[in-house]
Amino acid sequence: MDNVNVVVVRDLRKTYGGRTVVDGLDLDVGAGEIVGLIGANGAGKTTTVECIQGLRRPDAGTLRVFGLDPVNEGERLRCLVGSQLQSSGLPDRLRVGEALHLFAGRHDDDLLEEFGLSDRRRSAFGSLSGGERQRLFLVLALVNRPRLVILDELTQGLDPSARRSVWAAIDQLRAEGTAVLLVTHELEDAERLCDRVVAMRAGRVLDAGSPAELVDRHGAWATMRFSMPAGAMGAVTPECLRRLPGVGEVSWDGAKVILRGERAAIAHVCAALVSADWVPPDLSVQVPSLEDALVDLLERTSADDTPATDYVVHLETIGANR
Repeated sequence: MDNVNVVVVRDLRKTYGGRTVVDGLDLDVGAGEIVGLIGANGAGKTTTVECIQGLRRPDAGTLRVFGLDPVNEGERLRCLVGSQLQSSGLPDRLRVGEALHLFAGRHDDDLLEEFGLSDRRRSAFGSLSGGERQRLFLVLALVNRPRLVILDELTQGLDPSARRSVWAAIDQLRAEGTAVLLVTHELEDAERLCDRVVAMRAGRVLDAGSPAELVDRHGAWATMRFSMPAGAMGAVTPECLRRLPGVGEVSWDGAKVILRGERAAIAHVCAALVSADWVPPDLSVQVPSLEDALVDLLERTSADDTPATDYVVHLETIGANR
């Protein structure tokens, strides 16, 4: 088994009825690494993780999980891989405690307590809310302490407090050396948790890197807004602002200045304002998030079968990503 590369995928291809869903995809997940798969519905994310789990047989390519073929050696991987899938379900009458015992062969009060389900141990699955079901599936994915965890739409339906608890649990998995493959539309989850993010579209990888690297490559802009009354302008004129390093656009809305440019321009603009002895009381700076960067990336990338605007529409929509 390879302790460095938990998951190795090379030139993965999968077609349904003549439609290519995954098209030559390469992917690595290292031990103790959290990797996020990002993309619109139809990007091929869920098909990719189903192939990694051995739930679907690829048409071409090589997959290894801990050095094993997940299709032909899946039995050996069962104790090493935990998963929480988008389409998970349990019988309505099955109680929470019974589900835990069924999956683990034992009770685990610590996990139920950690995810706020200890008082629901005797409750039937059918009586749980959507968020409680999501937390239960996460408990079931983690109960046998797997070395690789695959999570599809991790925080769907969770309130802010439960979401933070889940983030803390995933951080702990990383600290223990567990690899995590996260499929999500929630880019806040990806930015908060992932060491690397893989942006997919139409079955292909558009770009991959750390959240900071992707923001640097595809969202290296900033927007500043501040008031500049005529009496306070002094040497800071529109022409002066436009000449500052990194400044791209300068517009005025009454006494309000709206400036857009490279993020490095923030320092130059602030220095110019201080030199002019004017510190605007309403100065605001907007820097791009991972969501801004990836939306920009997808809007600038054409594809034959998926409009770029679909990513924005489906950013927080759960669907069958095939």
